Amino acid sequence: MAAPRFIHLRLHTEHSLLEGAVRLKKLPDLCKAAGMPAVAVTDTNNMFCALEFSVLAAGAGIQPILGCQIDLAHDPAAPGERPRPPAPVVLLAQNEAGYGNLMKLNSCLYLGKAGQLPQVTQEELEAHAAGLICLTGGPDGPLGRFLRAGQRGKAEALAARLAASFPGRLYVELQRHPGEGGRLTEAEAATERGHVEIAYAMDLPLVATNDVHFPKPEMYEAHDALLCIADGAYVDQAEPRRRLTPQHHFKSPDEMAALFADLPEAIGNTVEIARRCAFRAAKRAPILPRFAEDEVEELRRQAKEGLAARLAVIPPAAPVEDYEKRLDFELGIIEQMGFPGYFLIVADFIKWAKAQGIPVGPGRGSGAGSLVAYALTITDLDPLRYSLLFERFLNPERVSMPDFDIDFCMDRREEVIAYVQQRYGREKVAQIITFGALLSKAAVRDVGRVLQMPYGQVDKLSKLIPVEGVKPVSIEKALADEPRLREAARTEEVVDRLLTYGQQVEGLLRNASTHAAGVVIGDRPLDELVPLYQDPRSDMPATQFNMKWVEAAGLVKFDFLGLKTLTVIQNAIDLIRAGGRALHEGADGTPLYQPKPGAENDIGHIPLDDPKTYELYASARTVAVFQVESSGMMDALRRMKPTCIEDIVALVALYRPGPMENIPAYCEVKHGIRPLESIHPTIDHILAETQGIIVYQEQVMQIAQVMAGYSLGGADLLRRAMGKKIAEEMAKERPKFIEGAKATHGVDAKKAGEVFDLLEKFANYGFNKSHAAAYAVVSYQTAWLKANHPVEFMAGVMNCDIHLTDKLAIYAEEVRRGLGIGIVPPCVNRAQATFAVSGGQLVYALGALKNVGVEAMRLIVEARGDRPFATIFDFARRVDLKRIGKRPLEMLARAGAFDQLDPNRRRVFDSLDALSAWSAAVHEARASAQVSLFGEAGEDLPEPRLAPVADWLPAERLAEEHKAVGFYLSGHPLDDYMAALKRKGALSLVAARETAERSGAAVLKVGVLVSGLREMKSAKGTRYFRMDLSDPTGQLAGVAMFPREEADLLAARKVFETTDKVLATLEGRFSEGQFDPTIRGIQPMDAAIADAGAAGLEITLETAEAAKAVRSLLDQLGAVPRGRAGGPIRLRVLNLDLVVEGQVQRCDCWLRLRELYPVTPAVKGALKSLPGVALVEEV
Repeated sequence: MAAPRFIHLRLHTEHSLLEGAVRLKKLPDLCKAAGMPAVAVTDTNNMFCALEFSVLAAGAGIQPILGCQIDLAHDPAAPGERPRPPAPVVLLAQNEAGYGNLMKLNSCLYLGKAGQLPQVTQEELEAHAAGLICLTGGPDGPLGRFLRAGQRGKAEALAARLAASFPGRLYVELQRHPGEGGRLTEAEAATERGHVEIAYAMDLPLVATNDVHFPKPEMYEAHDALLCIADGAYVDQAEPRRRLTPQHHFKSPDEMAALFADLPEAIGNTVEIARRCAFRAAKRAPILPRFAEDEVEELRRQAKEGLAARLAVIPPAAPVEDYEKRLDFELGIIEQMGFPGYFLIVADFIKWAKAQGIPVGPGRGSGAGSLVAYALTITDLDPLRYSLLFERFLNPERVSMPDFDIDFCMDRREEVIAYVQQRYGREKVAQIITFGALLSKAAVRDVGRVLQMPYGQVDKLSKLIPVEGVKPVSIEKALADEPRLREAARTEEVVDRLLTYGQQVEGLLRNASTHAAGVVIGDRPLDELVPLYQDPRSDMPATQFNMKWVEAAGLVKFDFLGLKTLTVIQNAIDLIRAGGRALHEGADGTPLYQPKPGAENDIGHIPLDDPKTYELYASARTVAVFQVESSGMMDALRRMKPTCIEDIVALVALYRPGPMENIPAYCEVKHGIRPLESIHPTIDHILAETQGIIVYQEQVMQIAQVMAGYSLGGADLLRRAMGKKIAEEMAKERPKFIEGAKATHGVDAKKAGEVFDLLEKFANYGFNKSHAAAYAVVSYQTAWLKANHPVEFMAGVMNCDIHLTDKLAIYAEEVRRGLGIGIVPPCVNRAQATFAVSGGQLVYALGALKNVGVEAMRLIVEARGDRPFATIFDFARRVDLKRIGKRPLEMLARAGAFDQLDPNRRRVFDSLDALSAWSAAVHEARASAQVSLFGEAGEDLPEPRLAPVADWLPAERLAEEHKAVGFYLSGHPLDDYMAALKRKGALSLVAARETAERSGAAVLKVGVLVSGLREMKSAKGTRYFRMDLSDPTGQLAGVAMFPREEADLLAARKVFETTDKVLATLEGRFSEGQFDPTIRGIQPMDAAIADAGAAGLEITLETAEAAKAVRSLLDQLGAVPRGRAGGPIRLRVLNLDLVVEGQVQRCDCWLRLRELYPVTPAVKGALKSLPGVALVEEV
């Protein structure tokens, strides 16, 4: 390569969030195409990609220059003045000291700067200037800002100060981004002369940069939209906003040389700087804090004492000598690999958590295979009991860091992290950063917003992008697959523009946050090893490198995972204890098992052979049971009918794409339908527990060990090679396996080859048994709770998902219909802020209502105390409604939470403003101690007049309740339709299921409410719908409808656009205990039942006055002429006083109206809403 002419020293990758659009992975290719042997990355106020860039560029033969564009507080405000915005300077690392200082300065940008824009002070810059080259920042840098403000003296003073801080390492930066006619930007034109004059006057070198933000000029418009997304601006707005030019792209050396032909030294200095910045950041070996003076001896002591304590409480699954031998073996490997400190650190914070009563999971991942971990109480699974292998966790033949993933109770995980900070020093502990990208749907929405397109149009376009798995497909793929998207782009220029920009910004990084679980612990202040970041939502710093690159920098990651299920279990135990029982006591007080002393409420000590629990599994009543709540898992449970914990372990491992094909075979062998096949006598015992099927990775290892004489470490290497399909390794291993099988057991080559092929097939998707066993135990614990303490368990589940309405709907259905447990509706006099248990019923949580907030509801519960509210005014007097807020009060009224205080929900809802104002006046009077002579402060204020309005109609009440609860709790919108649907021959969902169960398959009509409608596309490109169906008897999730023709698709779309109540024709199939229908066709329900034939109505009235209201309503509707569809009306007046033979007698009175009246769901609903109407029934 010829001598370089120019090197880019100012460049923004996608790690300059919503600002840079040079994709890091493509940067080496840009450099090679331009003939540029080196390049700097100077992302704005961060080093997010510094180490990754260094390794990537060096690997591609490009010299990385590590830098950063840092905002400097160059003109600090005087006390009392508004802070002045900082200005950017560019810092480049010359050497290792400079790189260290660059990390320190990056940390200074965020740490201790709460409430400020990221910036460093001049003092911080001066303290960490060694080893750094400083560029003055160009027209928008601190010198440029002073020059544009006409403050030449301040510019010169700052230049002198910087020159003193960076002796021989300060360059005055010039930029030229010419527009039409070669005119520089306003800032460049206003500052270039001043910059040059200061440089010459102070004998400072000049340097030319191009402020690179995107790779090519064609991306300018898309990048401009990206800046608008960042700033909340619009592309076409008239108001001033941040703008760049098409010239802010990756220019070639020739273009830059031509641009600065009059200042060739400014171009040449870029090469000079590149030569001076020869440092390259590299990966480090793992670094850990020292736990003890002699970590080897300390680990041995704790492990041996811990194992003895374990075996004294829990009967061993093998001879004690086997445990001691295994412990010594594992300790030897751990010591040989240099990891005693790691085990001690993990054991320390887990022991602390357990001592504080914080629930900790029994294990996760391959770490559950370690006996040392079991002895240290890191895990709670005996690896000998479950035949788990240590070498699957730590392989002496392949050195890698151990990695314990630890599950903690979701609500208390932060306490454990706080302990670690206190134990090792806050400056040595940090979370790990993670980045969110602009995926296709978000890109379309964001770009549509800055183009000021109508929200509805953008929303529709975004929804046309299909989702595969959990992520939307790319815009490019969506355009290829979705004709409606292509058509919209073809016919509307703005849509074409939106999708073009969207494709160009798609995948760029949008935001930074912190990793859900990862924490690093160092042996020194972390900013000596990595730059640090501060998430504004956290008081704990995070590393600026993501998980992959923070480990490459030498820091060891510890996973503090918050597992919701542990919180569910603890919630359930707390509710059981709050009811005056221990975990081992049933609802009627009978003992469920005999606990060991001190373990009465320890879920880890429940028996693993409880018949009720396996009955629950076998009947697939596993809604909310960990790991087995999906419909597919329920189907597998019905087939398998588990009878032991090993079945649950196997199911957790098998239920994944690929392995699940073996579930039928597993079940058939288990139930004696087919014989257990022998692979070879030497290894059949290894597969006995999994019905002769290779399910676990550990089985692959054991077969290689037993049949072919591999060490378990070597067997793990074989498993890895097989799993990753490494052809070169496989070619070496095959003859080794065959020869080993012959030497060890005399197995002939043909049979050994067959076994090798079998291993190769199953190694690809065999599951980690240690992980499966750990999670099977947690699954069993939740199933045991549901089987033995159902109401407390479901309350615990619902408290963990208290803000997830969709899940609460499923759980409420399970409570009512699946478990037959009553639900007490939301009520300010009975409910708590969270879900509770009372009298064997589940009390619906006030805090579960939409837009209320648990904390606001706690205020109501505290004000209530043990004295229920008497009236709505008593409520407003005792609760400061201003602290609750109008929106939460509206939701309470909609949900009927005030029904005990006033049954007219609409009246309460419409009176909330008056009630809130009165409540505020009462509480303000109390606060100011204006106590009246005759009572407490505010008690003499007159009660406001409530709105004189009739209550909502039943359908309206349900609709309002749905807005607050998120699903139908006290009724269903189809309640008034069921009789007409029955006359039409339609079944309820429960009846449809029962019919399909009897016949195996049937074509059925059902009247249903549709929700969660989504239009989807199959792998073959066929359009179909998937939706949730419900009626008063139950619900079905994810039911599919496959229109046969395009016309059917369009007709169905039209129906769904106009109504959510449909009469559906189902093709109902029932197999393996599961109802799996598809929809053949639909009709709008109102039209479908219009000719269903009219029934009559019997209306039960509480008072005679109510008869007048009924008659008035019917007269408004008008009688139906004879011969038209209508029905007779009969009134029943309860407890009417009649004089019979001079005696007053109380009796029911029956009246029949002569005319016929329309009998429709709407009429029934209107009649039900009238005061004094007790019941409306079809007859």
